[in-house]
Amino acid sequence: MHRARASADVFRAIADPTRRALLDRLRAGGLPVRDLAADFRTSRPAISKHLRVLRQARLVRERRDGRLRRYELTPAPLAEAFRWIEGYRAFWALNLQSLKRHLEGGER
Repeated sequence: MHRARASADVFRAIADPTRRALLDRLRAGGLPVRDLAADFRTSRPAISKHLRVLRQARLVRERRDGRLRRYELTPAPLAEAFRWIEGYRAFWALNLQSLKRHLEGGER
């Protein structure tokens, strides 16, 4: 998959609150779909669709355990999103310091 496309898929995947909640649940370890779905008021097929988006973004992997499908977190793709967000944190810190100096009368 093209790197820009993979990044876009990660941002698209984490944009949805249900998918973020699924990732949060998987931080503690792999779970079968039925256990993941039990925590939501959404149908099991809807949870499966969310998991498919997370799989396509490589944020989770599916592992067969007999008849069960277990999902496990693969957080490495989040590192690129983190780096992008960190760049903006530095940007806002600098701009907020400038605003503070301006409001305190330090810049004229």
